Amino acid sequence: MDIIELRDFCLSLKEAEETTPFGPDWLIYKVRGKMFAAVDLNRPRLVTLKCDPDYAEELRDHYAGVEPAWHFNKTYWNQVWLDRDVPEELVRSLVRHSLAEVVKKWSRKAREDYEAHD
Repeated sequence: MDIIELRDFCLSLKEAEETTPFGPDWLIYKVRGKMFAAVDLNRPRLVTLKCDPDYAEELRDHYAGVEPAWHFNKTYWNQVWLDRDVPEELVRSLVRHSLAEVVKKWSRKAREDYEAHD
């Protein structure tokens, strides 16, 4: 997977948008204003994703291409190298997982509203 495929996949998710709140060097993917993925254009083979803490540790133990995220809360955020040992389908799964981690923090009403809209 390359940065273009990653971008297309992130934007294919329901209500996802691309923003640049940290300046032109960072692509931030959000849903309803909440970030679920980040790409530093100076390191385009790397994506930062939110993750369940236990799952984050499991991934870090199993894949050399999954590390605690630099400049993010390392308990909840991983950085995933797109050019290492992480299979492309797992990268897609981790992007979806990141989005789900964001959505699950919303109120019940907000989650139901999000899930009701196609």
